[in-house]
Order: sequence, then structure tokens, then C-alpha cells
Amino acid sequence: MTIISTVEELEALYGLPGETSLVKELDRIIPEYAAFIEASPFVALATSGPEGLDCSPRGDLAGFVRIYDDRTLMLPDRRGNNRADSLRNIIRDPRVGLLFLVPGSGTTLRINGRAHISVDAELCASFAVEGKPARSITVIDVDAVYFQCARAIVRSDLWNAERHVDAKSLPTPGQLLAVTSAARIDGEAYDREWPERAKKTMW
Repeated sequence: MTIISTVEELEALYGLPGETSLVKELDRIIPEYAAFIEASPFVALATSGPEGLDCSPRGDLAGFVRIYDDRTLMLPDRRGNNRADSLRNIIRDPRVGLLFLVPGSGTTLRINGRAHISVDAELCASFAVEGKPARSITVIDVDAVYFQCARAIVRSDLWNAERHVDAKSLPTPGQLLAVTSAARIDGEAYDREWPERAKKTMW
């Protein structure tokens, strides 16, 4: 196996980025970039901590990530599994990366920055859905923002419904839990109870 082990070797293989790859990166959110954030119902949040890396999905109603100003974003945290991997990491290492997806669009938006966690009651209440405030708010100071071209989305055919996988062809969460817990968890009961539990705990 031939391994690339230096930046010089990498640049010799890939060459240097073109102008369009460089001029798109800014240190603030311009209105054109804001349009993608406001239209997005889903963002992947990447963090780093002493135990390693984490990449966590965040989804809500479109525009759920609030643009406070052109250098600050606010991301609400809702009810979940209480692992809080991303939040644990942010407390110890504020660096974050975000990747916004907009259904139907091949263009994605990437943001790198530094974050802190706020539990200000008034702020959390301002993100309430169905009367339920956010549990906390991840406040992100933007260092870099730029769009990613559509090649990955086009290659994956991500938004083509004809290519979507039938969920029944995959293991269910209950089946996964039954295996990973060595049958301590009743997988069938978990799957059976989840829809009703989700209705009560979505926000």
C-alpha cells in the first residue's frame, strides 16, 4: 500500500485549489449564505474532545438554526438520548464544524467556528416548539463559511426518491439494541413502543 504522509505529496497528487475554491470562503455570513441556513432543516455537527471525534445529526423545522448576526449562529438542542457527546466535547474543545443540507439542493453549506453552550432561560424559551423550550443553545462564533459544490450530492443521487432504500430492508433500532445489548433489551418491545414515545418526546 502506498501512503501519502506529507502535505507536499498530497499537493503533488491533487494540485492546488483554483480561485473559485478560495474566494467562496468568508469569515461572516452574507445574505446569500444566510438563505441556505434559513432553508435548511438538517445540519451535521462535528466536534472534537479528549475521547475523540463526534459527528451528530441535528434536525428541526427549516430555519431552526438562528442567525443572530453575520458572525454568530444559535443552534437549539432538543430532547434526545442524553449522551450529549457533542455538548461534552464543546465544553472541553470549542471548535465545531457544521454541514447544512437543503432537500432538493445539491449545494451544501459548511461553517467552521467556536462554540459555547447557553442555558439562559429566556433564550431557550425563544426557541420553543409546541410550548417546549430548547434544553440548551449552542452559540457558534463563525470563523469560516463557504459553500460546497454539488458533486457529492449528484454522485450519491441523494434526493432521488426512486433510489431511496426501503427502511424494511434494514435492521430496526430494536433489532440493533437487542444485538448490542446481548438481548438484555427487548428489541421488539422497543420498536413497538417507539412511535408513541417519539410523539411525546419529539420536542
